[in-house]
Amino acid sequence: MSHQTVIVLDFGGQYNQLIARRVRECGVYCEVKPYTTPLEELRAMGPIGIIFTGGPNSVYLDGAPKVDPEIFTWGVPILGICYGCQLMAHLLGGRVAAAQDDSAREYGKTETHFDAGCKLFRGLPETGVTWMSHGDYMEKVPEGFTLAAWSAACPNVAIADKDRGFYGVQFHPEVNHTEHGTDMLRRFLYDVCRAAGDWTMGDYKRAAVQALRDKIGDGKVLLALSGGVDSSVAAALLAEAVGEQLTCVFVDHGLMRKNEGDEVEHAFSRRAMNFVRVDAAERFLAKLAGVEEPERKRKIIGGEFIRVFEDEARKVGAVDFLAQGTIYPDVIESGAGDAAVIKSHHNVGGLPDHVDFKEIVEPLRLLFKDEVRQLGRELGLPEHLVVRQPFPGPGLAIRVVGEVTREKLELLREADAIFREEMAKAGEDRRLSQFFAALTNMRSVGVMGDGRTYDYAVALRAVTTDDFMTADWSRIPYELLDRVSVRIVNEVKGVNRVLYDITSKPPATVEFE
Repeated sequence: MSHQTVIVLDFGGQYNQLIARRVRECGVYCEVKPYTTPLEELRAMGPIGIIFTGGPNSVYLDGAPKVDPEIFTWGVPILGICYGCQLMAHLLGGRVAAAQDDSAREYGKTETHFDAGCKLFRGLPETGVTWMSHGDYMEKVPEGFTLAAWSAACPNVAIADKDRGFYGVQFHPEVNHTEHGTDMLRRFLYDVCRAAGDWTMGDYKRAAVQALRDKIGDGKVLLALSGGVDSSVAAALLAEAVGEQLTCVFVDHGLMRKNEGDEVEHAFSRRAMNFVRVDAAERFLAKLAGVEEPERKRKIIGGEFIRVFEDEARKVGAVDFLAQGTIYPDVIESGAGDAAVIKSHHNVGGLPDHVDFKEIVEPLRLLFKDEVRQLGRELGLPEHLVVRQPFPGPGLAIRVVGEVTREKLELLREADAIFREEMAKAGEDRRLSQFFAALTNMRSVGVMGDGRTYDYAVALRAVTTDDFMTADWSRIPYELLDRVSVRIVNEVKGVNRVLYDITSKPPATVEFE
């Protein structure tokens, strides 16, 4: 697939994936490469621009991440962000030092003033808020650079060498806290790098389909289809590329939400592929009988999933390719940029020892999650699959606290379906990162009609988050919570109490087990 390419050179900063996402949102393809990538490999990519990311180190210390200064001789525009800005200054003859007092260190939201004549800031307000995170500063700016932004504590918040196309900013334009940050990146891409904006999901889909056809030829492909966003989009893309050469095995472990198994089957059984739905609910429930400890439940479900998948794979016979839903964050986080080995272990356990295949195919390995969703729409997948929230592999088994039984699962499915329905009616479903109902292991006394009840308590959980590493509990309107509670206790036999979890992560986790 041929696109103009921007390289995001990774120096270990916490926002590096976000930089790449912002670049792609601007319609420009980019790849994240570790700073240790050989220059020959980087140059062979033919970049129209390079972005140096932030990082936790100080450029003047021994062992700090560096790049060969030859990169500045290529005639390719470069944008340095935070550490990347300081590294550029350091390598081009400037001087970076530790701030001697707290006033020169900047962290968090900072009022910043911009030179409107600089290409990065042209047409934007001359004063705005940026997100700073640096304890070092540029004591001396390299020759050929001018100052392009400043704050009360720092005279050189941004520097520019317009003749060579080198720009540096001490703040993070990629985060939402920086006002007009994406506009600044867009100006670098289009005004400095002269990008054509040739990264569209429609073009990607067409190119990906052809690339898969070229690679797979007349070979056979096997995919474990979970019904999650990644595996669903991978299945749809492969089906369009190679049709009945693809076999998708959907292991229905009986631990999915209401109607989800049928929805997955409906979405894929009519596509040109071999779709196999394995009803393994009894098998999983038998293994889970009497088990209450969460980690044991997870291991049982993961192990049994592999065994069921292996059984079905043997029926298919020898396949040439094993397909997986690896996406770009998995590749980046692997460090070495080789996610195949990591994901073959992570996704399908010991399958390589039992399934006869020649190679792993990862058709989504260049896409971020939001791009995967866009591709799903391009492929005609139903919206409820494309926007499906994260759902744990063990499914409802870790939203049923304690032993998992068929009766508890049915009770939870109904309560969860009511919660989801009311959230959608209120328009809250797209605003929140994740929400669901869980069945506690607590039973309490209630009064319904003229009699006493002794039934389960359902807990509702809703969170907002950018990365799921941390999450804040969501402030759902009381009126909405009231409607959900009334419906659950009236419509779900066996529930007489509804609780709302107002614990953030940390100290809690998103899931209950």
